[in-house]
Amino acid sequence: MSLIGFLKSKVFFKQLALAIVALVVFVFIMLKWLNISTNHGEFETVPDLKGKSLGVAKIELGENNLAMEILDSSNFNPDYPKFSIIEQDPIAGKKVKENRKVYLTLNPSGYRKVIVPDLKRKTFRQVKPTLEALGFEVGEITYIDDIGKDEVINMNFEGAEIQENDMLPKMSKIDLVLGNGNRPGSN
Repeated sequence: MSLIGFLKSKVFFKQLALAIVALVVFVFIMLKWLNISTNHGEFETVPDLKGKSLGVAKIELGENNLAMEILDSSNFNPDYPKFSIIEQDPIAGKKVKENRKVYLTLNPSGYRKVIVPDLKRKTFRQVKPTLEALGFEVGEITYIDDIGKDEVINMNFEGAEIQENDMLPKMSKIDLVLGNGNRPGSN
């Protein structure tokens, strides 16, 4: 039998029909299996966890069949309680699959500490932007007799003198003692 004769025979058409039926059945079974194994069309809603404690978040995520993944703490945010959640991904209200990880960013216990550079004998005009760039605030300014007008003589935090390389929490108020331009003891 020649190739053309075989392609026109009943045996070839029966085999071709069986192969097509087998392929359709296989695809149908695979699609059904995928729908079942991936929970097609079934979603969980991500709850709003911002400002809540880690314990409350764990309970809410458990009730919604979601998993929790804690990311490293962020910068301290005074608008939220310590160790509460300040960010989440995916955001609240988003529809996700069951057992999806929700990534949480926690509020640290306070501002991180920053090294205070040696700013003595520098002018107030230099010191103020340097302190603000480091995240500090300029507090009370007092003047004493010193020949260097508006030069920083001392820096204080909560009544104690700050030494070079001391570590203070970000957003601390640093009080400055400046020279008034008069010689000491010239009164």
